[in-house]
Amino acid sequence: MANPYASTGSVATVTANVAGDGINDLRNPSGRPGRAANIKPMSATEVTRRLFVYVRPYRLALVVTFIASVLSIALQLYAPILIGEGIDLLVGAGKVDFESLLPLLVRLAVVVAGAAAFQLVQGFCVNRLSYKTIRDLRVAAHAKLSRVPLSLIDRHAHGDLIARVTNDVDQVGDGLLQGMTQLFTGAVTIVGTIMFMMATSVPMALVVIVVTPLSVFAAAAIARLSTGSFSAQMSIQGQLTGYIEEYVGNQKLVDAFAYGARAREGFAAINRELYAAGERAQFLSSLSNPGTRLVNNIMYGLVAVVGCVAVITGAPAVLTVGQVQVFLSYTGQYTKPFNEISGVVSQIQGAYASARRVFSLLDADEIEPDAPDARELGEGAAPRGEVEFRNVDFSYTKDKALLQDICIHAKPGMRMALVGPTGCGKTTLINLLLRFYDVDTGEILVDGRSIRDYTRASLRRSFGMVLQESWLFEGTVHDNIAYGCPDATRDQVVEAAKKAHVDTFIRTLPNGYDTVLPEDGGTLSQGQRQLLCIARVMLADPAILLLDEATSSIDTRTELQVQAAFDELMEGRTSFVVAHRLSTIREADCILVLKDGHIVERGTHAELLQQNGFYAELYNSQFSSNE
Repeated sequence: MANPYASTGSVATVTANVAGDGINDLRNPSGRPGRAANIKPMSATEVTRRLFVYVRPYRLALVVTFIASVLSIALQLYAPILIGEGIDLLVGAGKVDFESLLPLLVRLAVVVAGAAAFQLVQGFCVNRLSYKTIRDLRVAAHAKLSRVPLSLIDRHAHGDLIARVTNDVDQVGDGLLQGMTQLFTGAVTIVGTIMFMMATSVPMALVVIVVTPLSVFAAAAIARLSTGSFSAQMSIQGQLTGYIEEYVGNQKLVDAFAYGARAREGFAAINRELYAAGERAQFLSSLSNPGTRLVNNIMYGLVAVVGCVAVITGAPAVLTVGQVQVFLSYTGQYTKPFNEISGVVSQIQGAYASARRVFSLLDADEIEPDAPDARELGEGAAPRGEVEFRNVDFSYTKDKALLQDICIHAKPGMRMALVGPTGCGKTTLINLLLRFYDVDTGEILVDGRSIRDYTRASLRRSFGMVLQESWLFEGTVHDNIAYGCPDATRDQVVEAAKKAHVDTFIRTLPNGYDTVLPEDGGTLSQGQRQLLCIARVMLADPAILLLDEATSSIDTRTELQVQAAFDELMEGRTSFVVAHRLSTIREADCILVLKDGHIVERGTHAELLQQNGFYAELYNSQFSSNE
């Protein structure tokens, strides 16, 4: 079976796709569902500018970091001068000027201690600035996920989106921390050493400056080569996260279908791509450090040779042995930033690749905001529960129509049942009613007003929904039932559980209602999980009920009990029931029969059987053997 996450080309192809034009980014989720999204091209300058938007609130720490860096580097650069002066006081055996040397050593000790103190302040401020910046970036990325359309979540691998909020943001933080530390100290060191060298000897300073561009050009050329590889590496890492998340979350099915070997093959295929991309990125970036070190060592040797010639001949400048030592120290300090920056270039480039992934998420289109004059549904009076679909058309993809010319009018208190073959659009009607998606044409009204006239929050609060796929979170049984009503009392929670016929089961748990359930219910059966979800909606006591195969995982005896509870709950409330078990909807006020995106029949159970049409065919196929 083909792996939906694995790339279909080589690492070079992945690199080209990531760095090239015409890619599919999160703003235009037209890629294959489940596949990790490619990344919007973004220059390093733009990435830096956008990162500093998050740095700006902590500019005081940035200023203190800069000042501490300047003072620390200035003291570090002053130390070689003192050392050079001390060397010149050591004329020879028995010819040491201790009277001048001892105060100089005291000054040197103070300078070294001061440099260390300012370096400590710089490190503290950089750490504080970096982690607060990344905290804000992670909060922004997480908040963005709550504002993007559901279609984006549906179309992209969940693991890849999770990786952007977790792994990628952490990678940005590590790169920002390293980059801030190295760039601040590096820039100040380079400028400071040039100034000190120029003050000591202009000809010797020019020897160092002339050779510098070779180091810069070497590092820049290697960085350009490795940038695309780092982008490919982070993209494939997102695919791998999505693949793992998918199979860990569905391990039972993987084992049940003996898919383990093929799953490992799929993992190995993506892992090989990640290894190849990572190896290429690390190899190219690792060339930077030895390349700059080679140039810098040539520079150091050249300064030593020219300095010795200057001491002996006085050309190109008159220097003492101590001053030559000062220049050698400055040369080492001058070249150190190039070595350090090139040493962390892979981490910084990885951070920029991750930042592009995070900003692609932050740039994704958001759901259409509520209208400025949107009102609260139920404001001033409880919702009546009247629901109307007027000539609604909708499709998930533009090239494939789904719902066409849907007209439904549910009066307050009506029980509407939706039946039809799989894929005919029953659940989609529920999604449209809750505005998880918006209609292409037509209009949906609640209590006589378009649902676009209401705020989404108030609209959804007026609905109670039980899905075929139950969802529980890590927390107590009480908290799971009270998810929609966090202020509910224990008595109210227990009463809802009794109505859902789950109270007896809950009391058999180790701590009853205070039992902590693992994510997704852990070892609870699917039926037990669904009963807890039913108790949740019963506690919410909504104006309109949406039941999408709500009893599909419950045994027949319990289903009869829960159905009785639902009958009581639906009394006086508008309800939409999606069902495959047609026996559960016999008492519905109106049954809507969908086929190929159209409502082909509507009426009561008896009326539809009398018509002897598509509904009768569905019903007889289920019950003919029993009647």
